[in-house]
Amino acid sequence: MIRAHILYSGTVQGVGFRFATQRQAQSLDLKGWVKNLPDGRVEICAEGGREDIERLCEGLEKNFEGYVRNKDISFSETQGHEQGFRIV
Repeated sequence: MIRAHILYSGTVQGVGFRFATQRQAQSLDLKGWVKNLPDGRVEICAEGGREDIERLCEGLEKNFEGYVRNKDISFSETQGHEQGFRIV
């Protein structure tokens, strides 16, 4: 289990990105949250298996092709505090 901190930029607000993230993360049994940032980016914190986190990113990038301009991702040890996957 790992924790991923992901930032997506581009046209990622107002297009259903957070709802799609939540739906896909729940289907992969990931824990964490997603939220809009004031600067127009979307921030995701996801905990689970690395392969499942990579599947989440691949699915989002495929579904929002043309909207996503950039992704920054970093990994760390899971904190284990997250329950479910929510929109903040």
